[in-house]
Amino acid sequence: MGIPQRHDPLPTGDAKVASVRTMFDTIAPRYDLVNRIMTFGLDVRWRNRTIKDLALPSGSVIADLACGTGDFCRTLTEQGHKPIGFDLAFGMLAHARTSAPLVHADALALPVPDGSMDGVTCGFALRNFVELNPFFGELARVVRPGGRIALLDVSRPRSRFLRFGYDLYFGKAVPFIGGLLSNADAYHYLPRSLSYLPEPEELSAQVRAAGFAEVTHKQLNGGLVQLITATR
Repeated sequence: MGIPQRHDPLPTGDAKVASVRTMFDTIAPRYDLVNRIMTFGLDVRWRNRTIKDLALPSGSVIADLACGTGDFCRTLTEQGHKPIGFDLAFGMLAHARTSAPLVHADALALPVPDGSMDGVTCGFALRNFVELNPFFGELARVVRPGGRIALLDVSRPRSRFLRFGYDLYFGKAVPFIGGLLSNADAYHYLPRSLSYLPEPEELSAQVRAAGFAEVTHKQLNGGLVQLITATR
């Protein structure tokens, strides 16, 4: 299954898994460059905020899921943690720039024992999973009691004014930039994939139902991204 064409229906089930893997294998070589340009460097600030809100002591063992080329892993290492990166797309791991151990694995079936992680981070990947409830259940399995999760993803501003600019930028500018520097179909798909995500209240409810407490949901930079944190 290839990358969905811009006018194709969004894939579901096994077709979505195959499309997501192919897409990230394809865009891996210039993924970091396009991210920096598209977000005007804000992605660095968002990762730092995510790790701050994870609120775990230095030396914590943290699984970074859908780790891509290792941005979160590098920042976690710089801040004294011990990250392990997991990703389904081997192409992303092949282009990773991190000293952290990396594992080619499905985030819905992590090859780690129960309660073996102090925490979990995941950046911009929730909308790429076929189902979120099994994902949250897997997080509950691998995180120790008292451990923490911090999940960062795109959002859509609630302000009508900001939403207009957001839709224009991510619907037009992002695919244009992505097409120039990487793969046009992939960067048409990524803004559309926001529709996979439930509303914030439903996301928080699913995290609680998986066995987490102290669930918080925050929108950052006027709602450009959302950050979910919780304690096991």
